Amino acid sequence: MTSEILNFFNNQPIQINLMNFVFSLLTVSILSFFIQIFYIRYSSTLSNRYGFSKTFIVLGVTTCIVIMVVKNSLALSLGLVGALSIVRFRAAIKEPEELVYLFLIIAAGLGCGAGQLKITIIGIIFSLIIIYLYSLISKKDKIDYLDVINLALIINENINDKEINIIVNDIKKISDEVKFVSMSRTISDTNINLDIKVKDFQKLVDLTNLIKKNHKNSKVIVARNNELSL
Repeated sequence: MTSEILNFFNNQPIQINLMNFVFSLLTVSILSFFIQIFYIRYSSTLSNRYGFSKTFIVLGVTTCIVIMVVKNSLALSLGLVGALSIVRFRAAIKEPEELVYLFLIIAAGLGCGAGQLKITIIGIIFSLIIIYLYSLISKKDKIDYLDVINLALIINENINDKEINIIVNDIKKISDEVKFVSMSRTISDTNINLDIKVKDFQKLVDLTNLIKKNHKNSKVIVARNNELSL
């Protein structure tokens, strides 16, 4: 009985149609290429997009080859499980978005390797459309987000309430919207932190110069909203 089982595993034939194999490789290569283009063009990651995506096509093709081979052999399938339990994959994933694109590549390789070309093509195209639409929405939100800037005034003297009101009113004159964030006062300094939407950035520059002129020991920091570092 044992010998029969061993013969079954050892002699199980692997039958792969050459034309289907080549067509699957071409399909997964094209899909991986488009995923790479979308990653470079629409990804919001700060890492080196081109460097990270250089292996996308190779990863897709490799996944496709592995699946096409093991799907026809129970012995190879079990061997693959054993190999994956030994090998540890250590990819430098800095952002979740990078992991999403890797899963897209693997999904393309799995689908093409399993011979499910139509479903795979439709699924990848649908995913890329979602990525494109989401990038358009994110771009619009980002433009609105960049309109709001954080203005921090660090004055190395304890100014009175009247002077503070004058500064805030001057800021309101050049802004569409002013939102109070924080203020701290000590014997030696005064810190004012505001979120503002400016009408004209040049007027903001002129105002900061005026503040620095009136208060010699002052520091003005202008930064994107929520990215201010004091």
